[in-house]
Parts: sequence; structure tokens; C-alpha cells
Amino acid sequence: MRVVLAGGGTAGHVEPALATAEAIRRADPSAQVVLLGTERGLEVRLVPERGYELALIPPVPLPRRPSPDLLRLPLRVRAAVRETAAVLRDRQAEVVVGFGGYVALPAYLAARRVGIPIVVHEANAKPGLANRIGARFTSHVAVATPGIDLPHAQHVGIPLRRAIALLDRAAARAEARAFFGLEPERPTLFAFGGSLGARRINEAVTAGLDPMLEAGFQLLHAVGGANADAVKPRPGYVPLPYVDRMDLAYAAADLAVCRAGAITCAELAAVGLPAIYVPLPHGNGEQRFNAMPTVEAGGGMLVPDGELTPSWLAREVVGLLGDQARLDAMGTAAASLGRRDADDRLVELVRSATGR
Repeated sequence: MRVVLAGGGTAGHVEPALATAEAIRRADPSAQVVLLGTERGLEVRLVPERGYELALIPPVPLPRRPSPDLLRLPLRVRAAVRETAAVLRDRQAEVVVGFGGYVALPAYLAARRVGIPIVVHEANAKPGLANRIGARFTSHVAVATPGIDLPHAQHVGIPLRRAIALLDRAAARAEARAFFGLEPERPTLFAFGGSLGARRINEAVTAGLDPMLEAGFQLLHAVGGANADAVKPRPGYVPLPYVDRMDLAYAAADLAVCRAGAITCAELAAVGLPAIYVPLPHGNGEQRFNAMPTVEAGGGMLVPDGELTPSWLAREVVGLLGDQARLDAMGTAAASLGRRDADDRLVELVRSATGR
């Protein structure tokens, strides 16, 4: 196959694209895979690190509200579509797979111009503009959870890194806790907020730390690189600027407190890790919707950002980590929604779109 994957911008777009690229190569080692991105996104670093070709096009940010940028949008779109079409012709692409964001819209329009099939993958519970447009051009639409409002939607899940998709938390727990310098038997909370950290989560964890430690628990805390100097390790508390081995962090933990990005929700469900979700209070509210299927199934709790106080967090964490039966039930409920084979299922959809 000759495939162009349009998944630039944030990790929520780039990581599923890379997981799909790896699944394509597993299915067809001779496949030619190119990722489409811009010079502004994380793909500039992540794609070459994983050994894939990156083709850059002009960024086309989509304004959320009326502004002067909206007036310039048609010119920017035309320029990006022209350059994307050149990439598709040069690589003799058979199919475009889009993951939303400002790289996907030019890719969908260019694929229409060149006359090749489109596959759309929507990770969020509330589809963005690019995928709402792209889904009109194809019957091959994959979604992360049932009920996402797109035509022809098939519930596939979110393609995940193999280290996460294949993780056996129980089998890896001893190795994971040793890796982070945690005690092997103490119940463990893993707090994180993405690569930059999350201010509200950081404040609640650090200010509510003493009751959790006094109850006999330990904490692994990804604080974000900019916040690393503001916290100090102490017995039972391991702060890190960033966690490179998320698989081991999930294996080390009995409970997580985190934001509710689509990738985070998909990974926690796949590995069966109960969580307290604190949706980011910005954007179009998609993070709350991302977490709701797991919460409604009993696999997690949801607290609004403004209501996450140190006392609330300490009380809930102490109650949960002290109740192993409840944690086990939550983990089972979360795992019932997890999809570990989403990457392979999406490749099947790509094969179908190309007629293979």
C-alpha cells in the first residue's frame, strides 16, 4: 500500500497516526507510509524519531470564532490543498487517512482533487470541523466510541502504542515500581496532566499530599518540565518532569488522576486502570464527553476542574486506594470499554477503502 496519514499538530492526532503507521507496516512490510504535518506540530520531532517520512504543508488553523484569520482562511486552504495534492501525486498515494486537526482538512480536499479514497478517524466524542467535512466525502469513517455523530461511523477505538495496547499491568507491576523507585507493595496513585503538566492537578496533589502519605499510600507525579523545580521528592512521593515510559507508569499505579484527553481515556480503558478524570475546562467541552463512557460504566470518577481541591482529592484517593474490591471492580468496568486492537481494525478499513 501507498498511504498518506494526516495526523499533525497535537499528540492526540500524531500518536494515533503513528500507531496506525506501525500497524500498516506489520500488515504489509513493503508499504510506503508518509505522514503529513506542518513545521509547528509535534510531528516534526515524533515522526522522524519513529523512522517515518514527514511531508510538510502550510498550517491551516481553523478559527473557533469570527476574526481576521477567518477572512484569510480560503487563501490558506487553497495553498495547503495545492501543496498536499502535489505530495499525493508525487508519492502516488492510494489512500489518505485523516485524524482531524488542521492538517486533515487540506488532506481531505486534496484527496478529492486527486481522486483517491479517504478514511476518517475521529478520536474525540465531539468531532471537529475537519472530520465533519471529511466524513461527507467517504463511507469509511472510524470513531473512538459508539454514538459519535458522524455519517457511516464504525466503532473502532483509538490506535494505541503497542507498549500500551499489549500491557499486562499485573505482570509488569514489580518491574514498573522498581523502575520508578517505588515500594513494591504500597497502593499507588499516578497523577499526570500531559507533557506540560496540569496546574490544577499539580496544586491539588502537592497540597493534599500529607493525608495520602499518612494513610500509607505512595504517589508517582508527572508535574511537567516547567514545574520540575517547584516540587521535591520525599519518602513515598516521586515527582518527575515527564514520564517517557507511560506503560510502566500505568503498570505501577492502582489509580490515576488525570485530564480526559481522548488518548488518555483510551489508554486507561485499554489497560483497565481506574481514574479520577479532571476535564480541561476549555475548548468545546470534548474532554468531559471523552470520559463519560468510562465514568458511566463505573470505571472512573469525574470532577470539574474548579471543584478539584486538595481536601476533595485526598479524601477520594484515600477512600479508593483503601478499598481494593472497589478498585478491582472499577478496573474491570474500564477494561470492558477498552479496545486494544484499534490499530489493526483501522488498517482493515484502509484496505477496504483501497479495494485490497
